[in-house]
Amino acid sequence: MRAISRFISCFVFPACLLLAGSIEGSKPNIVIIYADDMGFGDLNCQNPESKIPTPHLDKLASEGMRFTDGHSSSGICSPSRFALLTGQYHWRRRHGIVGGFGESFFTEGDVTLPQLLNDNGYATACIGKWHLGWDWKEHIKNPPSQERTYWDKKRPVYAPEDIDWTTPLTGGPLDWGFDYYFGDGTINFPPYVWVENDRFLDSPTVIVEFDGFAREAKEGGWDSRPGPAVEGWDPYQVLPTLTRKSVEWIEAQDKKKPFFLYFPLPSPHMPVIPNDEFDGKSEAGAYGDFVYQSDWVAGQVLKALKRKGFEKNTIVIFTADNGAEQIAFDRAQNYGHFSSGQFRGLKRDIWEGGHRVPFIVKWPGVIEAGTVSDEVVSQIDIMATVSEITGIELPEGSAQDSYNLLPLWKGNVYKKPLREATVQNTRKDQYALRKGKWLYMNESSGEISKMPDFYKQLRNYKDFETEGLLFDLEKDPGQRTNLYDKYPELVKEMENTLSRYRESDSSVAR
Repeated sequence: MRAISRFISCFVFPACLLLAGSIEGSKPNIVIIYADDMGFGDLNCQNPESKIPTPHLDKLASEGMRFTDGHSSSGICSPSRFALLTGQYHWRRRHGIVGGFGESFFTEGDVTLPQLLNDNGYATACIGKWHLGWDWKEHIKNPPSQERTYWDKKRPVYAPEDIDWTTPLTGGPLDWGFDYYFGDGTINFPPYVWVENDRFLDSPTVIVEFDGFAREAKEGGWDSRPGPAVEGWDPYQVLPTLTRKSVEWIEAQDKKKPFFLYFPLPSPHMPVIPNDEFDGKSEAGAYGDFVYQSDWVAGQVLKALKRKGFEKNTIVIFTADNGAEQIAFDRAQNYGHFSSGQFRGLKRDIWEGGHRVPFIVKWPGVIEAGTVSDEVVSQIDIMATVSEITGIELPEGSAQDSYNLLPLWKGNVYKKPLREATVQNTRKDQYALRKGKWLYMNESSGEISKMPDFYKQLRNYKDFETEGLLFDLEKDPGQRTNLYDKYPELVKEMENTLSRYRESDSSVAR
C-alpha cells in the first residue's frame, strides 16, 4: 500500500509556499544531515525492536514526514554522495569509492545541488566527511615512498614528505558549489588532518600505522589505512569538532540570505568511537552508543536552527549513505539488535538492507507533522525537488534521474508509483530494479557482505539458484520467497526497463 497517514490539502504550489512554507515569500533554508553506514532499523521510530534510543530523530520524524521506502543510490559511500549531490545514478559514472588520495568523483560539466543554490543567492557549506576526492595530483611530489602491511598484503603508503601541504587543495567542495568547507576528508583514510576551505590547517609529520592510534576503537577495530597524520591526531575529536563547527556556521548566518548546509557525518561508520559520555546509552554495544551520539549531534543542529529563529523556514532532511557495516551480524547475535530491521542484507549488498535507509524530511507549514509515506523515493530525487521549491531551473542534461517529490511532501497520494522505477547498484553488472511492489535482480544473489551461517539461521534465510531474482516486497520485505520462475513475463519486463535505463542518458522524461 502506498499511503500517507495524514495529509494536508495544499494544491496551489506558489500560494502554499508563500503562506505556509516560507517567511514573507523568502526561499527556504535547506539542511541535509547525512549519516554514514546507518541501517534502517537503527532508528527507534521505525524499528519496534530497536535497542537504540534516538529521541532527536524520532522527534524530527514526528514533526515531519518519514519515508518507509527511502533509498540511497549505492550500497557504499562515495557513489551515494555523488548521486545525492547531482541527482543522477552513480553507475553512470563509476561504482567504487574514492581512495585516500583519490581524484574527484566529479568531472567537468557536472551540475551539483550546491552549485545551483550558490548561483542563486544561497550561502552554502559542507561540514564533515567529503569522500568525493580532490585534485591530489597537484600536491603529490613523489610516489609513495613507504610500504606498510595491512590486510595481509604489503601496500605503498605516502610519507608526509611526499606531499606538498602548503598550496591550495583544489577539486573539492569549493570547486563544486560550496562557499565553505571544514572537515577531515574521510575519518579512516589518510591524510589525518583538518581541511578548512582549500587549505590544510596543519602539515602532517608522522605516519599513522594501520589500527595505530593511541586509544582503542570501542568496537570492530580502527579500520584506518596507514598514511600521513598530524602528530597526536585523535579520531575521537572528529565528530565533536564537526558538530561544533556546524552549529557555529548556522549561528553565523544572516536571516536575509538563504543557506544550504550539507552535514555528512563520519558516524556511525567504523571506527566505532562514541565519546565516553555516550557509553552505555544504548543496549546495542558501542555501535548503539555511536548511533545514540549521532542522534544527539542531529539534535544540536536542530536546536541551533530553532535558537536562531530559522526553524520555521528550513527544510531538514535526515538520511544515510547506505546500510550498516558487517559488524551488524555479531550485534544481532550478541544484543538482539538488527540494524537492517526486517530487511535482508547490509552495507555493499543490493539486498534491501544495503540501500534502504532512514529518510526523514521536515518542513514546517508544508509537510504535515507526523506523516508516514510508503512511496518509493531515492536520494537522487532531492535535486529536482529543491529545484521545484526554489524555482531554480535545472540546466539541460542535469539531474537526469531525479523526480520532483514536492507534491508528495504536500500530501498528494498516488494510485501508481511516483517513480516509474528505481535502480540500486554497488558493483559493476550487479543491479536491482524496483517497480511498484516488485523487485528484480539480475543475479542469483544480492549479497556482497558475506552473511555468516548463524545469521542465516537466526533470520531464516536461504540461498537461491535461479539466474535472477524476483520478490514481492509487499508480502515479502525480507526477500525470502523468490518468484523468478513463477512470473517470466514480469521478469522480462523488468529486464527491459533496466536495460533501457542503463542504455539511455536519463530515467526521467522532462
